[in-house]
Amino acid sequence: MPSIKKIGRFCSTDDEGYIINDAHIEKVQPIFMEVIQEIKNTCCELLQDDLHSVYIRGSIPRGIGIKGIADIDVIILVRKDPKLIDLSWRKKLEIKILQKFNCITGVELSFYSEKEVINSKSFSFISFMIQTHGVCIFGEDVTLSLPKYKVSQELAYEHLIQLGKQIGQARKELIHNKGVEDIADCCRWIMKIIIRSGLALTIEREGLYSRDLYPAYELFSKHFPEQEKNMRKALQYVIEPINDINEILLFLSTFGEWLIERAAAFLNTIDN
Repeated sequence: MPSIKKIGRFCSTDDEGYIINDAHIEKVQPIFMEVIQEIKNTCCELLQDDLHSVYIRGSIPRGIGIKGIADIDVIILVRKDPKLIDLSWRKKLEIKILQKFNCITGVELSFYSEKEVINSKSFSFISFMIQTHGVCIFGEDVTLSLPKYKVSQELAYEHLIQLGKQIGQARKELIHNKGVEDIADCCRWIMKIIIRSGLALTIEREGLYSRDLYPAYELFSKHFPEQEKNMRKALQYVIEPINDINEILLFLSTFGEWLIERAAAFLNTIDN
């Protein structure tokens, strides 16, 4: 069983409290560069003039990606509504990349309208991710056109408002699912959400934020020591996802429901 590694850090902030983006293309380890290049080249070839810019986010551009564990998360901005573009190749490319490169365990290609991201009047999670955790690998970098972000109540809200729906979605995807890889992917996906939601419950008290899972688990456990074992189990499920549907569903119906209740209590204190 892979051990839990104490990897990751909280986001640094500047003198005004804005999150500092510590991602940089030079921090990408050589083992991941070929993957990134193939994804970039394929996007350029298939999207052509519709492509505006490409960003990678997560542990890899921050230099802390672990071979065989890291995911590659790609944000692709296009010049029109993505629904108007033929993206039928996306899933095929994700599968091809996973099969070709064993240095990663997941690939996610997400497509958004460049104009919608830049002109968003409300909190945009994609804008937040590009500004605070992303690095541009192709095209015109939009970060100068995006707002800066602080570790705030609004950030906690955005992590918690969809938690119940996300856990419900995971349940739907798991029930009667026969695909071992699908089950493992869903397990990793929902456990990451659970861990980051746990961190969101501490944001008001601590003023700290991280996309990294170990610091999130640690800070949550400081404030909710009675739930430390459950959050550690969620972290273990990310590192080594299980394909026992009943075990995952049981975890979601116990610890997941507890987390939903805590999230609801927090959201009720916010005056929208």
